Amino acid sequence: MKTIFEKSNGVSGVEFEDCCLGDFFPKEILREGSIGLPQLSELEVMRHYKELSDRNFCIEKGFYPLGSCTMKYNPKVNEFLASLEGFTNLHPLQSDEDSQGALELMYKLQEALKKITGMDAVTLQPAAGAHGELTGMMIVKKYFETKGELNRKKVIVPDSAHGTNPASAKMCGFDIVEVKSDEKGQVDVNALKELVDKNVAAIMMTNPNTLGIFEEKVLEISKIMHENGSLLYYDGANFNAIMGWTNPKLMGFDVVHLNLHKTFSTPHGGGGPGAGPVCVTEELKEYLPSPIIDFDGKKYYRNYNIKRSIGKVRGFYGNFGVLVRAYAYILMMGDNLKKASADAVLNANYIKEKLKGTYELPYDEPCMHEFVLSGEKQHNQGVSTLGIAKRLMDSNYHPPTVYFPLIVHEAIMIEPTESESKEVLDGFIDTMLKIAKEIEETPEEVLKSPKTTPIKRVDETLAARQPDLTFKA
Repeated sequence: MKTIFEKSNGVSGVEFEDCCLGDFFPKEILREGSIGLPQLSELEVMRHYKELSDRNFCIEKGFYPLGSCTMKYNPKVNEFLASLEGFTNLHPLQSDEDSQGALELMYKLQEALKKITGMDAVTLQPAAGAHGELTGMMIVKKYFETKGELNRKKVIVPDSAHGTNPASAKMCGFDIVEVKSDEKGQVDVNALKELVDKNVAAIMMTNPNTLGIFEEKVLEISKIMHENGSLLYYDGANFNAIMGWTNPKLMGFDVVHLNLHKTFSTPHGGGGPGAGPVCVTEELKEYLPSPIIDFDGKKYYRNYNIKRSIGKVRGFYGNFGVLVRAYAYILMMGDNLKKASADAVLNANYIKEKLKGTYELPYDEPCMHEFVLSGEKQHNQGVSTLGIAKRLMDSNYHPPTVYFPLIVHEAIMIEPTESESKEVLDGFIDTMLKIAKEIEETPEEVLKSPKTTPIKRVDETLAARQPDLTFKA
């Protein structure tokens, strides 16, 4: 069958088989020889990617104590539920009438998150934690603009905060003011008092904070801020430590974001997907992104009638599959969410008590779901925190977060989660103690790790500056 090119470049009725590409493209951009791609069968390609997947570390392979990221148990039934045809085949442009099941799920998830956080209204739009932060700070900004308080340009951020906190506030046009931590690793209230004035819009806090320590003076902080006419923003990255025991509303917070892909069981490795719902008090409800999901007693619908909405912050309605997984997890757990938090706190304190002394513990306080050691002692013996992390890989443990928070030198942030057994925790403890002993006796051997992984020790500086990303036949 002959293909005819219609009149486009002055040539009409040219038959494809009677011409060559050179008649349409400059010859200098045409390839003359083979590009050297391998000729492989489907089976060979499948085996190649299976081999790559086997090289990847995952929660199914071993302990994953990645601090402040909550690599918790991800029930496989969630994956099944999120893949149901009624969810996967639903187009976001379908009408409310044709989307009642999905809308009901989202509405009930909103209601569950309201109960868990104590807040009064929820948006499910934001796609991740930092996106939720940005959304929350946009709400704070519009709140003060509506009140005519255009002078409120400052946002206070603790020196132990996640880096996304100041970044999110800065993207909204706020000036960042840092408040120092005290000797207990908590916000220094006296220092805070000196920073608070009528130009402060809000303070952004994580509680427990990134040191894994509960902010004992949070009610005093709340009083200081509210008496100044300022708001309190709650970073929900560490929310899994307090579920069912307390909530941000009781602490005096006005805006909250939650990481459904952390606290509520969706896997979030590899950069996504995520979901960062934002919960607010009644006073801020009218500023939520439009639409929110509502119920009129007969049907569920997308409500665009938000009086002072900041507008949409996400195409369609967020990462719906993550919402399905989170709702399923909440239904399955019920009141056991409280037990999950208790177990996470117990596990973290157990490891902390076993390792302190061998490793420095800068803030020797009861911790919540995570804690931060310092590898300063080991660093002085010739092996940095990075070397400890690499040595752990030889024992089938994923390294914990290192060098964060920045206020701890040679930081090692460990979060065991609620789902690991005592036997697993004991194995990790023994390995950490063994590494410390190796560093004392043969630090040069530790510096050769990892030795058992598919990729051995690499020159990270060279890899970052001169990455080899080109296929060669």
